[in-house]
Amino acid sequence: MEPRWSRCGPLRLPRHSLLLLLFCGAGFFQSHAVEVEVKDSSNATCIYAKWMMSFFIKYETNSSEYRNATLHVSPNVTHDGSTCGNETFAPLLAVQFGAGHFWSINFTKTNGTYQGSIITFTYNTNDAAVFQDAKKRGPVTIVVNDTMHPVQLNRVYKCHHNESIEAENVTQSFWDVTLQAFVQNGTVSKNESICDADTPTLAPTSVSPVVNLTTASTTSSPAPTTTPKPVEKPVPGNYSLKNGNQTCFLATMGLQLNASQEKPSVININPKTTHVTGSCGNTSATLKLNDSNSRFIDFVFVVKNTSANTQRFYLKEVNIMLFVSTNGSVLHAENHNLSKWDTSLGSSYMCQKEQTVEVNEDFQIHTFDVRVQPFLVKENKYSTAQECSLDDDTILIPIVVGAALAGLIVIIVIAYLIGRRKSYAGYQTL
Repeated sequence: MEPRWSRCGPLRLPRHSLLLLLFCGAGFFQSHAVEVEVKDSSNATCIYAKWMMSFFIKYETNSSEYRNATLHVSPNVTHDGSTCGNETFAPLLAVQFGAGHFWSINFTKTNGTYQGSIITFTYNTNDAAVFQDAKKRGPVTIVVNDTMHPVQLNRVYKCHHNESIEAENVTQSFWDVTLQAFVQNGTVSKNESICDADTPTLAPTSVSPVVNLTTASTTSSPAPTTTPKPVEKPVPGNYSLKNGNQTCFLATMGLQLNASQEKPSVININPKTTHVTGSCGNTSATLKLNDSNSRFIDFVFVVKNTSANTQRFYLKEVNIMLFVSTNGSVLHAENHNLSKWDTSLGSSYMCQKEQTVEVNEDFQIHTFDVRVQPFLVKENKYSTAQECSLDDDTILIPIVVGAALAGLIVIIVIAYLIGRRKSYAGYQTL
């Protein structure tokens, strides 16, 4: 889906800086691009930035369960605090948006290069539209070090691919970034510094062998028809979480995403490039998978009481976020009302056959060779597994026996009818 753009006018700024913000409706899930130009008191540009960002936040509800919220930049943005800096304060780029959300980054300069230094993000759980039924209300601040590599002065940093930072149940994601701090002479440079993720890798060239043709064919054979190569079964990954030195969550599964958008695609999750985070609790546990900073999948498990002395766990919630590199859009899907992989607490769940987790009408997760235990892990090992009905071969036994008996009965009935017909025919001839 191509982004749809809308423009709004410049905003009035404090006396010592001028900040022009341009917010444009981006692709699929109401992401908004931000274009910022910070100017000093002489109207000279000192910071220029244009980027897209979103935030994936895990928060606790009043029922002591955990939910995931996705926060995008909204059009109602202010700009208080942005400054070109001086001998005492570092240059700062700051924006405020939505119902009390704040994001900022300051910059440092060393040995002919500049880079981002500290990122501060404050989200406000009083924003009920985003943080529904939040247990704790009010602003929450996250401070992290920027992972941006140093950029030569008088160069513009550009990165189309998604870059993410995870800290304290928050994933901050940035893409389509164009940035220059410490702009010289008030003019944004035309020289660019491209991030590693955008740098193309050159495939090795091969020399075709020389073939001596002794005869020439006068007929041309039709070009072979090619069929799309089927997507291979994903490689299972082993994922685990620890609480201190003790393993508290075990999961083994092969994952395949099926996105039925305008251009349907099937994506295998590569466990070798997947970063694992999450949390363990007594009644709720979350496994967060980040595949190469472009695909995020959250699995949320909860405990339920089926009787006074019986507890079970099940997969209740799945959240997916995909970054589309072709147009910079963000695809997000979630399902908070699942009831999958139901198993007795203290056991592990296992299913070797392919299963489908319906996230919404456009997204599915196909799972293979699943084994998971989100609670009561002992000695870093899986407990006894309860197998899914798809794997339980004992169910096939009565089915096969019943089918065989039914077939035998049919054969006996047919033989009886044929024999009776012959007897009746013989009686007629007498």
